[in-house]
Amino acid sequence: MAFLYDTLLQEFGKRAISQISIPTQISDNLKFSQRPYQQEAFQRFILCHSESFVGKPNKPLHLLYNMATGSGKTLVMAGLMLQLYEKGYRNFLFFVNSNNIIQKTKDNFLNPQTSKYLFNDKVVINGKEVFLKQIDNFDEADHENINIKFTTIQQLHIDLNNTKENSVTYEDFADKKIVMIADEAHHLSSGTKAGNLFGSWEETVLKILHQNFDNILLEFTATLDYESREIINKYKDKVIYKYDLSQFRTDKFSKEINLVRSLYDEKERIIQALILNLYRQELATINNINLKPVILFKAKKTIKESEQNKENFHKLIDDLSELMIEKIKKTSTVPIVQKAFQFFETKNISLDEIAKRIHTNFREENCLSANNDSEAEKNQILLNTLEDENNPIRAVFAVQKLNEGWDVLNLFDIVRLYEDRDGKDGNPGKTTLSEAQLIGRGARYYPFALEEGEDKFVRKYDDDISNDLKILEELYYHTKEDSRYISELKKALVETGIYEDDVNLETKKLTLKPIFKNSELYKKGYVFSNKKLPKNFDKVKSFVDLGVTKTNYRHQLSSGSGRVSSVFFESESPVTSDEVMKSKEVKLVSIQKHVIRYALSHNPFYYFNNLSHYFPNLRSLSDFIEGKEYLGNLEITFIGSYNRLQEISHFDYLQALNGLLQSIEVEIKNNSTDYEGSEYYAQPIRQVFRDKEIRVNKYSERAKSQSETSDKFRVNLDKEDWFSFNDNFGTIEEKAFVSLFSRRFEGFSHKFENIHLIRNEREIKIFDQYGRAFEPDFLLFCSERANKQLTFQVFIEPKGAHLIGYDKWKEDFLKIIGNEQKSIKIYTDTYKITAVPFYNYGNENEFKKVLESTFEK
Repeated sequence: MAFLYDTLLQEFGKRAISQISIPTQISDNLKFSQRPYQQEAFQRFILCHSESFVGKPNKPLHLLYNMATGSGKTLVMAGLMLQLYEKGYRNFLFFVNSNNIIQKTKDNFLNPQTSKYLFNDKVVINGKEVFLKQIDNFDEADHENINIKFTTIQQLHIDLNNTKENSVTYEDFADKKIVMIADEAHHLSSGTKAGNLFGSWEETVLKILHQNFDNILLEFTATLDYESREIINKYKDKVIYKYDLSQFRTDKFSKEINLVRSLYDEKERIIQALILNLYRQELATINNINLKPVILFKAKKTIKESEQNKENFHKLIDDLSELMIEKIKKTSTVPIVQKAFQFFETKNISLDEIAKRIHTNFREENCLSANNDSEAEKNQILLNTLEDENNPIRAVFAVQKLNEGWDVLNLFDIVRLYEDRDGKDGNPGKTTLSEAQLIGRGARYYPFALEEGEDKFVRKYDDDISNDLKILEELYYHTKEDSRYISELKKALVETGIYEDDVNLETKKLTLKPIFKNSELYKKGYVFSNKKLPKNFDKVKSFVDLGVTKTNYRHQLSSGSGRVSSVFFESESPVTSDEVMKSKEVKLVSIQKHVIRYALSHNPFYYFNNLSHYFPNLRSLSDFIEGKEYLGNLEITFIGSYNRLQEISHFDYLQALNGLLQSIEVEIKNNSTDYEGSEYYAQPIRQVFRDKEIRVNKYSERAKSQSETSDKFRVNLDKEDWFSFNDNFGTIEEKAFVSLFSRRFEGFSHKFENIHLIRNEREIKIFDQYGRAFEPDFLLFCSERANKQLTFQVFIEPKGAHLIGYDKWKEDFLKIIGNEQKSIKIYTDTYKITAVPFYNYGNENEFKKVLESTFEK
């Protein structure tokens, strides 16, 4: 039997899953935009909850999300709450293993004043404002809002099995349908692993679930034990989504991990980390990135060790001098440390000034202990808001208490303040495994962007490893040099999926050929792209401008008329005249204004300040009601009997208006985006494309040059003047395209000259009408021989067959560019910006025809 996540793929396919639209109750009410994998988490639930398929879990529904640390599981929980509210659920039970996480989650769900609050200022579902309420038991719940009880699994187990006044009971779960949400759910399977559920937390949870056929249990964990036969048997038909650390890292949503090992003693290791901390801070500042990097100092086993570490640290900071900094400069062979000192020199920051700035940053009041439950709870707010501007903490001292449930993005250095190891026979020991887990938590990416349109939540410099800002995408783990320990730690990190060993990576140098650098295109030519800009609604002056097409809304009037039929006689009594359904069209301008205003006042979307966002030319609510560009031109068709149509009440009008307004709201939101692509702008090619280094897995296709790949795609690009870089380290599909171009070049060159094919190593982005970013793999430049002042710029994207459906929006965008064929004149030269649909080896003949026809339009 396949895992549920594979069953969904086999039944529906990745493309079908990706095309499920995210309901407005989710997209409109979450404060943070959803990443693609979070959207897929919602899409999979919608499919599993609403569709029938072979392998669908039985009711009561029990599902598990296996999602990486840092991937935003809590946001997915919040979105699923909103979705299930719309489906009729009102009562939610959130439980987890520790009080520490409970408090953090309460803030995320209930406290709008915190930076990590998950919802918009107002939660509106089906036109009504919904509140999130904390309750102690489900007798306090109401049917209008989202009612949440927060507890630990330990307390829940005690309350249910030792009933006392005002605590929850099993009966609470029998007469109400309830959604249970379990975070860090791997703690719930101890009974399964032991082979005995009796008396366990696990038994309690399953007993609650089965109290009501419509109950739902949603479990979330980053660490599902796929090695345990018992665990797999329990969860195989329940794991709806697997998005592990390995995929999280591959998709560039985490920091990269670097192990800094040296023969320094403890003090010198700390100073080296402090220097890198300052380097990050200063580098971020000059690039207008608001960053306060944090260091974690890790003790081995005891709180006493950690307290001593903190005391030693404060003495070190008090004694820190220019000479101590100079010693690191003279003796450290770590390249990034020497790069930091070079940076300080160029910015005229002396060694004495380095010491002074470190001393200021790491004053005692800027350092925090989190060694046990009482300290962690006392400092909960500071620990969970380390990224906030008004949070002064720069250093955290800990033993184990931060390994689970700690959300921090601006942790960049972990210093291991002990030197022994507990591995055996080359395998990591318990301490080393916990260190790997801690590193995984610290690998959460600190979001930043240098320009409008950049995705601030993903790594940007994997393909530009010499870029200074790459250090803002890396976590450094500082330890004493010990080859056996490092080998064991690497093994543990690789197994978590958050680390790729350096021995598996190769650096590839991409250099622009001299013949390209001497070309007219490189010296004087331009490349065109666009930017991501906030959507400009200034030209929107009507519903039509935002794609609202429903000018008529049909409303069925309620009626008490009914009939009784006998199952033993075929003939029915004739329908009376009053039972015949008729229709009546009513223009909104004929409905009393106070009724329309009342309907508008009960839907926050139609508050004037919100309408002004979509319709900035709107002068007043009266204009919105009466104007023919808006409601004034709409009508409602009422369906009912003759008598019923004669007595349409204010309540009938109100119900019909609510339905009409909701349908308009959906259309406006579906046709509106926060961003859009700008017009094309020019950049000198010599300033955009440059020599660079990339890091690739030595066992992947990208490690092979075009001359080393499979025979049918092999090309020696050194001898091909039309290819701008010295080589192509692309995917097999990209190499197949370059091979095709090589074979077609001679015929192509009869009509065109100044032909240059440039591989786009993330230098150029283009944005579609919805502001979505796309980086085409190749840009082709060429000029007509008959008209040398006309230069074509063609976007080309090779795409593997398995991704064509999933990336369909990109191909649609390329087709739009190809149909527009926008011409831009710069001085006496004209550039024609165009594109072709995806290249795929399977459609090569069709692609050749389309490419050639592109130049004939």
